[in-house]
Amino acid sequence: MRRRNKLLLGFLGVLTAAGAVFAVVLSRDAACPPAAALSESGNSMQAIRVHCYGGAEALRLEQVPRPVPAEDELLVRVRAAGVNPLDWHYLHGKPYVMRLSSGLGRPENPRAGVDFAGTVEAVGSAVDDFRPGDRVFGAASGAFAEYVVVDASKSVVHMPGNIDFEQAAAVPIAAITALQALRDAGQLQPGQKVLINGASGGVGTFAVQIAKALGAEVTGVSSARNTELVRSLGADHTIDYAQEDFTRGGPRYDLVIDNVGNHPVAALRAALQPEGTLVMVTGPKNNPWIGPLGRMLATRLTASFASQTQVTLFASTNKDDLAVLRTMLEGGSVRPVIDRRFPLDQVPQAIEFLEQGRTRGKSLITMGD
Repeated sequence: MRRRNKLLLGFLGVLTAAGAVFAVVLSRDAACPPAAALSESGNSMQAIRVHCYGGAEALRLEQVPRPVPAEDELLVRVRAAGVNPLDWHYLHGKPYVMRLSSGLGRPENPRAGVDFAGTVEAVGSAVDDFRPGDRVFGAASGAFAEYVVVDASKSVVHMPGNIDFEQAAAVPIAAITALQALRDAGQLQPGQKVLINGASGGVGTFAVQIAKALGAEVTGVSSARNTELVRSLGADHTIDYAQEDFTRGGPRYDLVIDNVGNHPVAALRAALQPEGTLVMVTGPKNNPWIGPLGRMLATRLTASFASQTQVTLFASTNKDDLAVLRTMLEGGSVRPVIDRRFPLDQVPQAIEFLEQGRTRGKSLITMGD
């Protein structure tokens, strides 16, 4: 018996030590290499690069080789790029669990930015749907640059003629997230009542408009300074979160979209109809290790005890949903809300502004003419 207990204690000790080593490796930030000198050449471009995890100081403007499209790719001259919380997560490498794919110690991919809008500069030999000069928008790694290479079969479509590059660049990640939260995860039907917590942010401003386009009765939750904006986007009702807690004794909704993560799951369920659906787009930001995964696991564990449906959304960009959004943009049922614009050399300031959590709609990186 003593021997078995010793073996068990030894095994637990090894597991504890291994876990501690793994935690150290996962959270370690490698030192940033010296900044590369900016020097222009005929086939170079300016781009933001991230060679280490950290704050805005890790974002560097560098002169790098201009990419060359493969046979199934486009080379796009970027005219505007959107700023997203995703950019912040990759910059900081948080939650730490994401480093298992993004890179231990430092990012494996130094490119920054995802949302873009611009003109096609060149196409690969196997590309049939795009031509040089076409106006396009979509999502691709490395959008914070003068040029970006995009797989022509993936997240890129032609821009509608009634919007400009800045409006188009505000769309991809935020609007696709809103669309998938409402249509796919939420299974929203015409006439249903939907509440959008965080209605004035990037995802929220699109969610209000898309929900209205899908025939819902929409309630938007925001700060007092943003209630008029939310109402102008089509919300039937607005709630100032400082004056009213929608989880306590108010109306019940068929669908709640949570873009903030500032309420426990049980409280959010209290705002739902008995057969309603809760879609969590984000989670609490105070867990640097697993981020929203902890909330997702808790949701899975409690789901069997609740009559409501609970979904944690991990949106994915794709060509088909960009085409749906293009149709909405063309028809005027969706319009991007743009807060601030920053030039390429001020990407660090744009990320710092994003971290403040007060962006109305989207902020953009603009390249000029």
